[in-house]
Amino acid sequence: MIEKIGVQAKVEGYIKEGAIYLEVKTDREGILIGKEGNVLDSLQFLIKRMVNKRLMEDIKIYLDINQYKAKKVERLSKMALHLGKKVKKTGKSILIGPYNPHDRRGIHLALKNDPSLKTESLGEGELKRIKIIPVGKSL
Repeated sequence: MIEKIGVQAKVEGYIKEGAIYLEVKTDREGILIGKEGNVLDSLQFLIKRMVNKRLMEDIKIYLDINQYKAKKVERLSKMALHLGKKVKKTGKSILIGPYNPHDRRGIHLALKNDPSLKTESLGEGELKRIKIIPVGKSL
């Protein structure tokens, strides 16, 4: 599929806990990632549909290009920890986002082990906001 787009790339894959992980390495990542990862998300969706149709199973597919998603999770985690400190200092909740499910999960996980904070996803649909709340405060 990537070759049909006109991009040369090396694809490595592995299976972990029943999911297929694909890591693409290319010099032209911008074309495959797109603005805020929109093209990457679409490619992952299409590959998942093709694989699941062929295998007639619902298998999770994770696609990353030049570790874009891994780096993004790291950035979001750092941001979440910084905002968590701000929430604890001010005692006031912060509303951030909206984020897709993958990004939301990274933010929730970054703050999960802090007993003085909790997080909640708010909204409907694919993109939701996250509220970072100091424990003991009402929503």
